[in-house]
Amino acid sequence: MTYETAVKQVGSRSALETKVDDGKLFKIGRGIYATTKHPDPLVVAHITYPNAVITMDSALYFYSLTDAPPDEVHIATERDATRISRSGYRQYFTEKNLLEPGAVEVAGNQGYIRIYNKERLLVEVMRRQASLPLDYYKEIIESYRHITEELDIRLVEDYMALFKRQNAMFDILQREVL
Repeated sequence: MTYETAVKQVGSRSALETKVDDGKLFKIGRGIYATTKHPDPLVVAHITYPNAVITMDSALYFYSLTDAPPDEVHIATERDATRISRSGYRQYFTEKNLLEPGAVEVAGNQGYIRIYNKERLLVEVMRRQASLPLDYYKEIIESYRHITEELDIRLVEDYMALFKRQNAMFDILQREVL
């Protein structure tokens, strides 16, 4: 939770300091508090960077499309956003008009997170296919094959249409996923 939320929840700044001193609340970072010592990193990312969207490895792991937990929290931000220098984050810069499509707010383990839906995430995987290790890419595509009935393919196509390489992505979708 943010500093403001924490103060509102406990009643005052001094009460917040007391709760932190007593170990009932934990200061995770500047202006970030949690009720557990090791909060969900995706929730912390959402609080720290509210305009960012969880993507790639972090989102794939969240949706159980891979069993490899990421070393960093992968987030997409607008192209003109400030570079994130905090360790533990991997930042993907995205055009402003391409950041929002597919971004949804869902309940995480310990709060809400802003993350791409599975359809948009598939488009992100296809866009970054060349930069992913082959075994990892195959694992993800295999996971998507198992959930094709759950996917809204029209929505995937709508997201693909936003990008320049839509024909290449359509080929990948047809050849490897469906």
